[in-house]
Amino acid sequence: MNKSLRQVALLLCAFGASLAHAGLFEDEEARRAILDLRQRVETNKQEVDQRASEQAARVTEDNAQLRRSVLDLQNQIEALRADMARLVGQNEQLARDVSELQRQQKDALESLDQRLQKFEPSKVTVDGREFLADPAEKRDFEAALGVFRKGDFPGAQGAFVDFIKRYPTSGYTPSAFFWLGNAQYATRDYKEAIQNFRNLLTQAPDHLRAPEAVLSIANCQVELKDIKAARKTLEDLIKAYPQSEAAAAAKQRLPRLK
Repeated sequence: MNKSLRQVALLLCAFGASLAHAGLFEDEEARRAILDLRQRVETNKQEVDQRASEQAARVTEDNAQLRRSVLDLQNQIEALRADMARLVGQNEQLARDVSELQRQQKDALESLDQRLQKFEPSKVTVDGREFLADPAEKRDFEAALGVFRKGDFPGAQGAFVDFIKRYPTSGYTPSAFFWLGNAQYATRDYKEAIQNFRNLLTQAPDHLRAPEAVLSIANCQVELKDIKAARKTLEDLIKAYPQSEAAAAAKQRLPRLK
């Protein structure tokens, strides 16, 4: 019995040892599996961390590149704004320059027109006759007439003689002969006066001053004591210009001429 018990005890110990050895073996395998798993997890973690770091680095670089691009774009926009402001300023200056040039051109044209008007003929009306006259003609005629009206009859003679020489075909010339004759009558140069009154009648027999010129001829003839010629002149005046005031004056004078 004791032997049997010892055998059983030995078997049990052996079996327990066998079980203990088997347990030890299984724990070792488990530890190795855990270590391997930990290694793989660590390796994966390192790979993930590395990829994450690389990705973060790429994102950082991309962000930096994006910021540089945005900054470049902003710089370009500012440059464009500066260019536009400069162009707007240039356009405004050009508009002012064009406006100034237009004003200067207008002033120049007006000045040119004014200068040309000093030389261009214009319509004038003298003693009922309308004609074209150069500014110089008008100026010189009016100047000579002004001398006559001041009572400077010798000066008026010289002015009208000079006018007739310079403008022999002027529309003013018949009137110039009339006033020249009157100036000569005032200085008692009756013969020359008669000649210039006749020059008026020859050049413009329908002139407004023609009847007065005929009457003035008769007055000169009276002053020269040529009564016969004076009567003939008055009779011719009445026939040629019967409706004129000069003809009415001639009718009153004829009875007094004997």
